Amino acid sequence: MPEVDLVFPRAWVEFVNPDDDSEMLRCDLTWLTSRYTCIFGQGCQGIYDTAPDVGCCTLGAHFADADDEKRVAAYVGQLDETLWQFKPRGKVKKKDWVELDEDGGRKTKVIEVDGQQACIFHNRADFASTDGRGGAGCALHALALTLDKNPLETKPDVCWQLPIRRTFRTVERQDGTTYTEVSIQEYDRRGWGPGGHDLDWYCSGNTEAHVASEALYITSAAELVALIGQAAYDELVVHCEAHLRSRSALALHPADPRD
Repeated sequence: MPEVDLVFPRAWVEFVNPDDDSEMLRCDLTWLTSRYTCIFGQGCQGIYDTAPDVGCCTLGAHFADADDEKRVAAYVGQLDETLWQFKPRGKVKKKDWVELDEDGGRKTKVIEVDGQQACIFHNRADFASTDGRGGAGCALHALALTLDKNPLETKPDVCWQLPIRRTFRTVERQDGTTYTEVSIQEYDRRGWGPGGHDLDWYCSGNTEAHVASEALYITSAAELVALIGQAAYDELVVHCEAHLRSRSALALHPADPRD
């Protein structure tokens, strides 16, 4: 099934953040109640057809800020050869896994293996550690599972947020007062800028990835709480449940199954 059109009717809800009345949450109910789930290793074709097994790890991960990089660095120091296929020999230094993009932004390093480029933390399918663990996937994700943590604690922010997108906008009312609009929406290929239209496959709009047994707001509860806070998430759940009860055909994600 081809990727659905990027433009289609969506249902949105707006409500004040219960923990901060200077923030207005603007949430895409069509996306959050969809049946999307990450299918890495279960049919994901990757964003480039030359690297179908790499998923969206081809370009590396840009750090949101210095705190994001510092947090990840603490977990990089806990990785060993049983979890990280391309771990450098000896003591790992920042230059071993951090690089600058063409605009000077800091990101995880990209390396090329057998003609395929990917983030240095992406273990390839042939990875086999001495203790029996291995296979394709993120070394930082594997570390989280080993430590009994949620992967959002160990991975760069962009990695665990995708394809949920959070944006901020200052809105000025007619009376001159302002508030911060926090939008929670689908990170479709347009979110990458003009280059997003050059990606060969993109998950959020493909029916192959809309196969979860529960809605996204449930399966990604931990990520949403991290993005907007527990109180705002609790209110969001009320709106999502009401939207699901309405089952408006004009407000269902077109990539979802029609059951």
